[in-house]
Amino acid sequence: MTTIPTLSHGRVTIRPLRLRDSRDLDVALATNRSWLSTWEATNPSGHVSTDVRGSIRALQANARAGLGLPFAMELDGRFVGQLNVSGVSYGSLASASIGYWVVEGAAGHNVTPIAVALATDHCFRNVGIHRLEICIRPENAPSLRVVEKLGFRYEGLRRRYIHINGDWRDHFCFALVAEEVREGVLERWVGGRVPPGVGSVPLAARDEAAAPIDTGRRYH
Repeated sequence: MTTIPTLSHGRVTIRPLRLRDSRDLDVALATNRSWLSTWEATNPSGHVSTDVRGSIRALQANARAGLGLPFAMELDGRFVGQLNVSGVSYGSLASASIGYWVVEGAAGHNVTPIAVALATDHCFRNVGIHRLEICIRPENAPSLRVVEKLGFRYEGLRRRYIHINGDWRDHFCFALVAEEVREGVLERWVGGRVPPGVGSVPLAARDEAAAPIDTGRRYH
């Protein structure tokens, strides 16, 4: 089982997601539906689950198998969102992905960049992860600012990568490897030492993402 710690910086804390969070999670999802639905992962089969407790149990089972780290995000001790380290692999790959969401009322307080930095530092230093990836829709300006602040390096465009809000959506991919941030992601950011431009998306990539993909192409 992967140990999930409680980590804090200033007003922001990430801690293990618990079953007793189900009520706060239900309320947060219900009251922030319009804020979150644009970026919410969906099932291409059309099946929609509203079982919050079941979702938490599945994430906890994944953690017990060593395949993920589900965190609750708090601002001033109040539940404001989730951060999930998923797809954990070890051995020669030693990689994982980070996904997150935060309620509208917590936006603008640096909750997400602090949470991502805390989780990334823990994964690099204590879990044995070598590479962490974050994939973001081109239209998601707030999330793009997160990776730019923290200096996640832009790696490319993934066409029709994840089913979001009812369709397959393009995503920009960003990543860090442990050697790039030996002093820690949080310390580098707070200290103002993030290399300028490293998390920016090149203009050519933005143009490529804006161009429609030819879904009718046939390969021989």
